[in-house]
Amino acid sequence: MSRESSNMEIHSVVSSREGRAAPRFSVNTNESLRFEPCEDSPPSSTGADDGDNDDVFNEGGTQCAINTIRNQLQGKIAEMENFASHLEEIFLTVEENFGRREQHLEQHYNDVLQALSQRCDDRSAGLEEEKKSKLESLYNQLLACGQALDASKELIEAAQEIHRYQDKRIFLKAVMPAIRRIEDFAKEETDFTLSTHLEFTTPLADLSDVKTMMDSINVVPAPSAPVINPQMPNSATQTSLRVCWSLFSDDTVEYYELYYRPVLEDTLADSTSAPHVSKVKVKETHCTVIDLLPNAQYELWVTATNTTGISPASEKALYMTVPSTPVIKLRECSSCPEAALVRWESGNTNPVDSYTVELSAIGTDSSTSGVTESIVAVPTCQCLIQLQAGQRYLISVKAVNIGGQSDRSEVLTISTTGTLFYLMEETAHPCLSMSEDGFTMFYGDEELPISAMALDENTFTRCVAVLGDLIPVRGRHYWEVEVDDGTEYRIGVAYEDTERNSYLGANNTSWCMMHILSPSRHKYEFLHNGWSLDLRITVNPVRIGVALDYDRGTLSFFNVDLAQHLHTFNCHFQNYVYPCFSLDNPGALTVHNGIEAPRYIFI
Repeated sequence: MSRESSNMEIHSVVSSREGRAAPRFSVNTNESLRFEPCEDSPPSSTGADDGDNDDVFNEGGTQCAINTIRNQLQGKIAEMENFASHLEEIFLTVEENFGRREQHLEQHYNDVLQALSQRCDDRSAGLEEEKKSKLESLYNQLLACGQALDASKELIEAAQEIHRYQDKRIFLKAVMPAIRRIEDFAKEETDFTLSTHLEFTTPLADLSDVKTMMDSINVVPAPSAPVINPQMPNSATQTSLRVCWSLFSDDTVEYYELYYRPVLEDTLADSTSAPHVSKVKVKETHCTVIDLLPNAQYELWVTATNTTGISPASEKALYMTVPSTPVIKLRECSSCPEAALVRWESGNTNPVDSYTVELSAIGTDSSTSGVTESIVAVPTCQCLIQLQAGQRYLISVKAVNIGGQSDRSEVLTISTTGTLFYLMEETAHPCLSMSEDGFTMFYGDEELPISAMALDENTFTRCVAVLGDLIPVRGRHYWEVEVDDGTEYRIGVAYEDTERNSYLGANNTSWCMMHILSPSRHKYEFLHNGWSLDLRITVNPVRIGVALDYDRGTLSFFNVDLAQHLHTFNCHFQNYVYPCFSLDNPGALTVHNGIEAPRYIFI
């Protein structure tokens, strides 16, 4: 085997049992594949059995050479296919360019003919007007001459008539007026010069514009209108857009001008209130526009310019910048050992396509392992996430549109050791006030005037109460309530649509434990649908535990300090319920949640 840089040949000869030599393959990397049968050669002197010891090549070497030749053949076939595809593309491009050039020449030819035809029509119309003017002038002069001849003829006839009078007195009487008429006529001078020239003016034809049009045939034509591409996903930031467009291959362009302006919904029809149009001059067929508004819709179009002129504007395209960073509503997020409900504000004027919620678990050593789960294509500004109990998570939100993803929101820390919720201030009676942390409610001594009570359909009006925003997950929930001995209260659960002008426990949509102060003792009642179970409790509970179990259909109350069970409602909740709290006299009530339920609660 010999190897050269420009030419490589592989030869292989194998002795067969019949004494015939195997074919010989020859491969030239710069030429096509050749197959040449070898001439017959005599068998070796050692016989057919000595073929395995041949010094040229054995059978394994022949197989290796065939594989090498096959690989080289496949490579050449692939190169030829690629080259043929490239030639086909060039052929189509040349054909398209020729057609466009032919169309361009035909358009120029038609323009020149149209210009010459228009020039001929204009000249013909001018000559027609000039001819009409000359004929009218000659006709008027001819009429004047005819009128003079008629007047002369009339005078001559009148003089002859007077001359024939026989009576001299009549003659003398008529001759003097006739003489005066002849004298007056003789005083009028007759103009015998022609009133117009007989020659027509022949101005030189100005064909400079036609010459310019003829010369422009050999000049580079003005570009065609560019085609602006639709926005590609993830091609924007909050303040920038990457815009791309394309042009016909045979157009010559020196530079492009990209125009853009924001699309505002409240823009009026008059031009004075229309948004300002900005412009960017670039050399390439792409551009990054900066200093834009987040989550804003922009209208863009582009023109191409060369030495001949400016192309028509492309069709307008709409692009979107990346949305603003969402803001998590800390006071509206709730959780339980199995899940968390996260709510946020979009902060964007234009609609957002979807949201992405990212989770990362916090280890026992307070270390995080990065984003462990992403929930994509969330359509609204809230997401219910299934979690593992007894863990801590960091949760963040991103807004997504066609431009890309926004930055991460501020991180929310969620613990699944217990149930966490906040009081819903929009349901609170006007006499109630809330603490900054959203877990304590106050009922003051001062009574508000009726005018100061801004009531709506969702606000409690008779009962000084408020609902808690419990996560809508069926399972087990536990929270605790801390009250003073001298406070009258109602605590429990209620449906979201419970009557706002009714007391808690007085209807079939609420269940509660009520504390009433009497002169003799502390009275505790457990109310539902107006029915009361009066239990005598010897030790007044200061910290009350409330356990809600959807699976068992139970609502239980406990004295936390004594680990004492107080009462359990057995019911099957048709819908989700909300914690409810009411103060029947001035005082304060504090909710403790997000804590792990004691072991004796759900036994």
